[in-house]
Amino acid sequence: MRYSKDWIDYELLDCSFGERLERWGNIILIRPDPQAVFKTKRSDPRWKNAHARYIRSKTGGGHWETYKKVPDVWSIKYKDLTFNLKPMGFKHTGLFPEQAVNWDCVSDIIKKSEKPFKVLNLFAYTGGATLACLNAGAEVTHVDASKGMVNWAKDNAKSAGLAERPVRWLVDDCKKFVEREIRRGKKYHGIIMDPPSYGRGPGGEVWKIEDEIFDLVSLCDEILDENAKFFLINSYTAGLSPAVMEYILGVSVLNKREGKISCDEIGLPVTKTGRVLPCGSSAIAVFN
Repeated sequence: MRYSKDWIDYELLDCSFGERLERWGNIILIRPDPQAVFKTKRSDPRWKNAHARYIRSKTGGGHWETYKKVPDVWSIKYKDLTFNLKPMGFKHTGLFPEQAVNWDCVSDIIKKSEKPFKVLNLFAYTGGATLACLNAGAEVTHVDASKGMVNWAKDNAKSAGLAERPVRWLVDDCKKFVEREIRRGKKYHGIIMDPPSYGRGPGGEVWKIEDEIFDLVSLCDEILDENAKFFLINSYTAGLSPAVMEYILGVSVLNKREGKISCDEIGLPVTKTGRVLPCGSSAIAVFN
């Protein structure tokens, strides 16, 4: 299990009975998590003293139940990066803190490069990986189908003092964008993708990860520079295990290049138990 030990503003305090107890700066939230099947005692008093809790509906979706005043927007930091948060309609806050371990991984690769470094971040959401790559010195192309998420990422870049770094903010269908980049002859030294299990593009295009992921990775292989350094895939889909993603990278991008692939679950340390809650899966190909 890979996880960051460097969070200060975020803390997974406890998890049990299908929920997480989390601290986001000084805001305490309770959110559902299907991985938290543990029936451990909820002895932390903050279970009964949280600012808000996301309640899932039996018919789908859900709502936030607020107990104390929660700011419309508030900020937390991870190392040099700043992120703006807000409770969203489907339990999220605009940040996946478990991704910090991947931000550190790609940042280290970029910092070791002695040449200009171009990164493509697909399904880029609110820009966690984009900010990490910009801060490490890369030029980034940030692509997401949601205009709202791209604007949120821009705000994060401003808050982190990175708005003037070389970045393209694009609202687009990721697959169609990659196909156009192939025709334009564009190349990248690093590619990051964190695709949803299911979604729709800005033109109504349907995305289902099990059906689309291999074809998209194979397309991306065509825009990897001959001196490319990494290709990172992350997934929150239960059926797409680290080993499956390792296999995809192995037969699509590593068969033409020398390098190695590492894959594992990523997670968050739980303060109450000292153990780690699994939160997703990642695989990264690092090229020689």
